[in-house]
Amino acid sequence: MSGTLPSCLGSLSNSLVELNLRRNKFHGIMMNAFRHGSLLESIDLSENRFVGQLPRSLTNCTNLEVLSLGDNSIDDIFPSWLGLLPKLQVLVLRSNKFHGPIQDSTTACSQFPKLRIMDLSNNGFSGRLHHKFFHTCLAMKSIGESFVLETTMSFSSFNTKSPYTMTLIYKGFRREYEEILTLFTAVDLSCNHFEGEIPLSLQDLRGIESLHLSNNHFTGYIFPSLGYLKNLESLDLSQNKLSGEIPQQLVQLGFLAIFNVSTNHLDGRIPQGKQFDTFDNSSYKGNPRLCVHPLSKECQDSKASIHPPASNTSEAVSLLPSERIDWIIIFYGVGSGMVVGIVFGNFLYTKYYDRFRKRKDRWVRPLRNTRRNEGTRFSEMHVLRS
Repeated sequence: MSGTLPSCLGSLSNSLVELNLRRNKFHGIMMNAFRHGSLLESIDLSENRFVGQLPRSLTNCTNLEVLSLGDNSIDDIFPSWLGLLPKLQVLVLRSNKFHGPIQDSTTACSQFPKLRIMDLSNNGFSGRLHHKFFHTCLAMKSIGESFVLETTMSFSSFNTKSPYTMTLIYKGFRREYEEILTLFTAVDLSCNHFEGEIPLSLQDLRGIESLHLSNNHFTGYIFPSLGYLKNLESLDLSQNKLSGEIPQQLVQLGFLAIFNVSTNHLDGRIPQGKQFDTFDNSSYKGNPRLCVHPLSKECQDSKASIHPPASNTSEAVSLLPSERIDWIIIFYGVGSGMVVGIVFGNFLYTKYYDRFRKRKDRWVRPLRNTRRNEGTRFSEMHVLRS
């Protein structure tokens, strides 16, 4: 189907539960006619040709759980106002023309307390993400029982349930999900212009299964606490500017099936064991200073002694830099102390020379008399014995 969406379609929002018009050729601006009291729980307008900004009347859809607008040409900034939707669990804005920094990034997830799937990939978002960006993503932290996210279709004569169906990119492939599980948790920020360090608050998302941050300008290190994300199955940090070593703690990710850190500035030993024995060279290409299996490059002994494997970091970290600093401090302290002591002592000796001399005579004379008396007493005793 093609054409534009008529505004009168919004009048159905008080009775319509699911609106699915994806994979068509609709164009123009989305209708801005969603009314108060809307019953809509799912809106899927993905893979069309919509342009312009998101209609602010979407805030009237307070029952909305799924909003999928991927693969259009929507031109807007990050819609933080969608956080007014208390039940929103799935937000897909993939492959549009969204741009600029994510405003109020310190409270982004607190505005979306039930959000489990966030796909912002292939847009023009930029700027830094606050280190607490994911700190209040409560739904992504929990690990609960799996159940299907469904929409209830109410009719006068009967009730039935229809599971949501949508297209998501998972483990690097575009897949169509017939049923969206509320257990499934994913964050995809790939192919944008984000910069700065990766938000440390990611370590709190214990329920996350897929994390894609590739093709950005992230810098800094891969923090070892990512090893706490035990449910993680796909981790893509490729095409960034990350440096340092790959933390050995990532070996703890027993379900990790996709791992990609290619084209960064990483160095040192690649973690060994468990899932890491299944990844090939393509996971690490573009990092010329990485070494050992599966790469053919061996680590140099000198470098290995300075940068030991992450598993023994707490026990085997080289103390050479700190020792060097300590000895420098000691040498400076002793040297400066000796100089000050000599100068100050010479000053005191010159100023109080006469007093020192009198005291010396007072101390030495009794000592000499004592020695003389002891010598006389010893000679007299010797004479008496003889």
